[in-house]
Amino acid sequence: MGDIILTINAGSSSVKFSAQEIAEGKLTPLASGLIDGIGGKATFSARKSGGEKTHFVLDQTHAAVDHKMALTAVLDWMEDQLPGANVVGVGHRVVHGGPNYAQPVLVTTETFKDLKALEPLAPLHQPYNLAGVEAAIHAFPHAAQVACFDTAFHRKHPFIADTFALPRQYYDEGVRRYGFHGLSYEFIHRILRYEEPVLARGKVIVAHLGNGASLCAINAGRSVASTMGFTALDGLPMGTRCGQLDPGVVLYLMSEKKMSAAEITDLLYKNSGLKGMSGISNDMRDLEASTEQSAKDAIDYFVSRVRREIGGLSAVLGGLDCIVLTGGIGENAVNIRRAILKDMEWFGIQIDEDANARNERVISEKGSPTVALILKTDEERMIAAHTAELLGLKQPIVPAIS
Repeated sequence: MGDIILTINAGSSSVKFSAQEIAEGKLTPLASGLIDGIGGKATFSARKSGGEKTHFVLDQTHAAVDHKMALTAVLDWMEDQLPGANVVGVGHRVVHGGPNYAQPVLVTTETFKDLKALEPLAPLHQPYNLAGVEAAIHAFPHAAQVACFDTAFHRKHPFIADTFALPRQYYDEGVRRYGFHGLSYEFIHRILRYEEPVLARGKVIVAHLGNGASLCAINAGRSVASTMGFTALDGLPMGTRCGQLDPGVVLYLMSEKKMSAAEITDLLYKNSGLKGMSGISNDMRDLEASTEQSAKDAIDYFVSRVRREIGGLSAVLGGLDCIVLTGGIGENAVNIRRAILKDMEWFGIQIDEDANARNERVISEKGSPTVALILKTDEERMIAAHTAELLGLKQPIVPAIS
């Protein structure tokens, strides 16, 4: 077995990983897996490509499983299942790169320190991303560690798309719109550039709709606006996050409800969005199956906000040639897609109902002025591609994905 790129997406209680071999100028998926329940009853599940799933509870006899122990379990599993694999690079999803990191970088002591300083900007993501980096350095000491940022794709926004109407000093200090889901958007654009080069050179909106949700306006391959802002709370309502919110609501919660910053953080990040509105679930599938009015209300609000943001981003672009739906909801939720895109003929979007129902790649009618596509995103492959490219192993690896 040859050189391997490992990708790590470390969260507060989980580590998602994939292993991909570099061979003949392509990335070949070898395995993927998840360690869940870190800090509690941690479980390990993984599968080699085309193979049976391995699943077991990690040993917690002496201590609770942390990120370091989780990555050690990955190493042990790979040595058993992928003998001879040479991990030359580990690519990490790092949510926040701040204003200065506009492309993937090798992790050094200095860059790690810089990224650590950004933790207040993404308190529910960044500390755990970096814990994964530290654990990978220990588990794979001879491999290059590469940080790939969710914010990097948006770093060429014009000033007006990045700023808030606050005194300029705050912008200069880093209080600005960063945008997120950049790894997903970059992957989708690379696939578009390969499969639909004419559309890729035009005006495109990508809707990344999942438990986390946002939209991005891309003009000639460049992100020019995003619905997410200073944090991953802004824009669309999400599974548990509120989306766009009048800042006066936060002031009200502080002054009238006497809520602390920690309590407000918990409310807005973990108990709002679809979960908070419905009182049922953060999962769109559960809401679609429910007969409760609150579930319908949550779905209707989600759909209305997506439609509203499509209109706003189209105005930024000055038109629209293509809209791409991706993410768990975008790729699979037939009825949600229909609700989002219906009655938009005036806007140039003519939906083929049968194609949408069949989850086909093209769901717009032939001759529709605006093309509507369903494309599957793959952030892990984008991270692996960035890692391989940064190490000079092959350029470009994506879209050479088969």
